[in-house]
Amino acid sequence: MTQFSFEQFQEQLHHCLQRYRQRVDFLAIRLEQSDSTQILLRGDRLETLSESLAIGGQIRACHRGGWGFATFNHLGQLSERMEAAITSAKWVGEEETQLAPVDPIQAVCHQVSSERDPRQIALVEKKALCDHYNDLLRQTSDKITTTSVRYNDSHQRILLATSEGTWIDQAWCDLEMRFSATAREGSQVQTGRETTGSRRGFADLLNLDKAVQSAAQRAVTALSLPTVKGKSYTVVIDPILTGLFVHEAFGHLSEADMLYENPDLLEVMSLGKRFGPPELQILDGAAPPGHRGSYAYDDEGVPATTTPLIQDGILVGRLHSRETAGKLGEKPTGNARCLNYHYPPIVRMTNTWIERGTTPVPDLFQGIPEGVYARNWLGGMTNGEMFTFTAGEAWMIRNGQLAEPVKDVTLSGNVFKTLANIEALGDDFYWDESGGCGKGGQSGLPVGCGGPSLRIRDVVVGGDV
Repeated sequence: MTQFSFEQFQEQLHHCLQRYRQRVDFLAIRLEQSDSTQILLRGDRLETLSESLAIGGQIRACHRGGWGFATFNHLGQLSERMEAAITSAKWVGEEETQLAPVDPIQAVCHQVSSERDPRQIALVEKKALCDHYNDLLRQTSDKITTTSVRYNDSHQRILLATSEGTWIDQAWCDLEMRFSATAREGSQVQTGRETTGSRRGFADLLNLDKAVQSAAQRAVTALSLPTVKGKSYTVVIDPILTGLFVHEAFGHLSEADMLYENPDLLEVMSLGKRFGPPELQILDGAAPPGHRGSYAYDDEGVPATTTPLIQDGILVGRLHSRETAGKLGEKPTGNARCLNYHYPPIVRMTNTWIERGTTPVPDLFQGIPEGVYARNWLGGMTNGEMFTFTAGEAWMIRNGQLAEPVKDVTLSGNVFKTLANIEALGDDFYWDESGGCGKGGQSGLPVGCGGPSLRIRDVVVGGDV
């Protein structure tokens, strides 16, 4: 299948949908073209250097609540794959199709790279940038034993057509770089990481020397730092950790496919229940422009929205596909997303954030006799309502002041208790565009996270006993 345009295939897709639409309750065809570059340097080795073009499509059919799904790489396969998707839907459909209604859309929405389109940048220039950052990591200290620089860019163009009359032509570009350095001294091993991403263009990946060197220096510095004593503390976290927390610990619990499949969790996440202080506002949405989770329409053709999840500390919303909205009797929120044409859309976050508070950041530390200040992140995991995150940097708080730096700080807890234990929200705010979300086998979906610094009481901090 060669490069496509909206006009080139409009008649063919329209004819196919008209031919098959009476056999099922709903049909959607999604065509996709993706141009991408991947570079991976590990130490002094070049492990990946590639440019690729992927062209293909997917068909989704729904009949009596059952879904059929098929992919193809040539339009000559369209009728055959349509039959396969319809047959699959009829095999499993035994109930009622419940899709929240949406108005048909006809639109062309192409995001233009404002800071140098990566498709216009030569591969040799992208490789040279990676070499430069890798040299900075390796030259930071002779204690650096392993480094990694990963570069990815992708330009996706998507054509969505449905049996309800929706025709949407969308395109955007996404970029990401990840840096890692590991330092060793005797039996001590420490790692520093930095990640950045952009929807604006290649220029956003330039001039990152300070951040890259900082990642390596953090690894070296942590070799000689004491380990925090593990117990419960009042903690202050920076906006980057706030973004990670709201996405991983709370955001996934707001995805409605997890809720209607789990009645117990649905009861816990009852709308109208208080989860935090009156100052707490949590939102998700693709409507704010310029972020890595932003778009005009989701992969079901639903317009992007901004969805309040917690308002004044009270749960007021959740994230939906058309099916989850239909089953729960709510409005679709434009959160049905797929990584590429190989996967069906599922409920996913877009940009998730906690609104800025009113407390001056220095005041967050006041009155804490002994606590922990944690910045940035190294990693984390969630299991239902439980979470564990590892901070990239940390300091003790003593008598309301920052004191000695410490290492190996992990923050653990129950998300609902943690939300309730938020004591203050800072008047700062930061958008973290480094996120790549994983769910249902679809890893690396671009998202944005944001928030202010937070002060939270009774957080379990892991370290020495």
